[in-house]
Amino acid sequence: MIRVTETIFLDESEILERFIRSSGPGGQNVNKVATAVQLRFDVRHSRSLPDAVRERLVRLAGKRMTGEGVLILEARRFRTQERNRQDARDRLIALLRKAAEPVTPRRKTRPSRESQKRRLERKHRRSESKKTRGRVSIPEH
Repeated sequence: MIRVTETIFLDESEILERFIRSSGPGGQNVNKVATAVQLRFDVRHSRSLPDAVRERLVRLAGKRMTGEGVLILEARRFRTQERNRQDARDRLIALLRKAAEPVTPRRKTRPSRESQKRRLERKHRRSESKKTRGRVSIPEH
């Protein structure tokens, strides 16, 4: 079990990891060893996630989410499988923690009368300075 928050725990069996060849640093090792990790997590069918968290996670994941509701994370930052594997898991946990935070609704606010007055005065001053610009006409005698 992977602990995400106080109330959310992920079952390790819900995470599928596949090792693929990575581009980047590693010299000839890159061409021989599959060090990059492709982590797959089926968000839509996960029993570990509450519905509200699932919806926020789908919104947060964006292009990393497939049409079937599977989240795919690729980690290839490091030269070893183990570090890439841990990096992918850390990123999944961070994404889940962010999705677990409830969205605070925006409170509508209105500008004060004084701030509206100041704004209009600034606009008026700016307008006046721009009016003085323009083409200079030469008076004919």
